[in-house]
Amino acid sequence: MALSVVAALALAACGTRPSESAAAGGDTGKPIVVGISLPLTGDFAQPGGEAKRGYEVWRDMVNAKGGIMGRKVELKITDDASNQDTVVADYTKLITQDKVDLLLGTFSSLLNYAASAVAEKNGMVFVEPAGGAPNMFERNFKYLFFAQPATAPHQADVFVNWIKSLPEADRPKTAAYPSQDDPFAKPVIESMQKQLEGLGVQTVYSEVYPADTTNFQTIASNLASKKPDLVAQGAVFEDGVGLVRGLKQLNFSPKMLFQTSAPSNAGQYSDGVGLANTEGVFYTVSWNEKATTPLNTDFVAAYKKAYNADPAEDAADAFAAAQVLQTATEKVGSIDQNKIRDWLHGNTVDTILGPLSWEATGEPKGQFLLAQWQSGKVEVVAPSDVATSTTVVNPKPAWK
Repeated sequence: MALSVVAALALAACGTRPSESAAAGGDTGKPIVVGISLPLTGDFAQPGGEAKRGYEVWRDMVNAKGGIMGRKVELKITDDASNQDTVVADYTKLITQDKVDLLLGTFSSLLNYAASAVAEKNGMVFVEPAGGAPNMFERNFKYLFFAQPATAPHQADVFVNWIKSLPEADRPKTAAYPSQDDPFAKPVIESMQKQLEGLGVQTVYSEVYPADTTNFQTIASNLASKKPDLVAQGAVFEDGVGLVRGLKQLNFSPKMLFQTSAPSNAGQYSDGVGLANTEGVFYTVSWNEKATTPLNTDFVAAYKKAYNADPAEDAADAFAAAQVLQTATEKVGSIDQNKIRDWLHGNTVDTILGPLSWEATGEPKGQFLLAQWQSGKVEVVAPSDVATSTTVVNPKPAWK
């Protein structure tokens, strides 16, 4: 039976740190073991599986070049089944029993909130590839680092700025805001709603639905009856596909459609909604396949070779999290957790997402990209200095 969060955290507080010889970078003949718990089953299995792929591509690329400090990298990955109690028990075991050398984070704010507390109590650096909910960074943790450009409340900024740039006549007059009850997705939509209301966009619908919702007929019917110009959905993955299917069945196609994470899932999203129905869908994203950032071309090629598919954002975020941990470890020349922590607090790391740096709380200092599906592919349309397309599809075409 999984430990309760409280009980597991209490146990974690009694954990032990890596040995001094290991912290000093000793045991050169042994691999550096990186402990990770991921949601490979359950509600977050889709993005969790992508994160696993991203970590494994990183491992293989690092080991092909001799490893870290001359030691090969070994990943010890467990399945937390998308369960908060399980993820706490997993990281407790990885630290106190398996005595892994380094940690990397899991997927979602829900799981990382609990997992990072285990790492913090044990004085181990915790670099997370997902987990931008505001409450992650309100605990004054010293060992937590979020390896994306910005947190959830700021994810909507680039889309709002784009709307601000439109002529008054082209801006949406009304908007609807359905969102999954998810600690990352909901703050994105709440921030967007507040900002757009400040621009005079009238809210005609604003509802939060349970994370386990599978039937979107009622939500779609409500939206179709109100006919908002903009639908902005806090969607993780399956709920994003589900709402599009529901709107399509009712033949209601808003002039603008924004979804949080769902459209970033590459071919799985286009397979779910139909490739033609991706046209014009907006989302904000941490990464782009065409970016000229360090190792991005190599990452994309290695992913495609390994999995015969285009990489999703969640895989790229995991790869970037591993880049952060690797860079700091190599810069300090050891796996001493305090030295790694201090180096990350004082430096910028170049990743496939671009340069990452952090506030004292582990909150990143950058901004997201505004992406849009165009002609069956994803293009970055803002900010202009990193855009891959000067065209923006607006309004969104009708469903096919």
